[in-house]
Amino acid sequence: MAIVGLDHVQLAIPAGGEDRAREFYTGLLGMAEVPKPATLSASGCWFTGGTVSLHIGVDPEFRPATKAHPALLVDDLVTLRARLVAAGYAASDDKPIEGYRRFFTADPFGNRIELMEQV
Repeated sequence: MAIVGLDHVQLAIPAGGEDRAREFYTGLLGMAEVPKPATLSASGCWFTGGTVSLHIGVDPEFRPATKAHPALLVDDLVTLRARLVAAGYAASDDKPIEGYRRFFTADPFGNRIELMEQV
């Protein structure tokens, strides 16, 4: 028995936040929304980009994840950073990691998101 991969990451949002999630994850990050299986709740939304699947679920007792976070690999960190800043999102640098450029931002709900580019 062995772990063979990662299927998806789930982030929580407050009730009614799906449209704001779509604006952020598709409009700014460039992910594609994919349909949820009919057997699952009608709330929330799913996104994909490259090999990443991100599930956004509604939590009635929502609290943003301010430490735990997904780290998303991107192919043009400079352009993405400029797009986020122009849309009013903070872009915060952190300690360097060899082989990467990176920064942190937060989605519209305060969930921490790390964006990284291999160099």
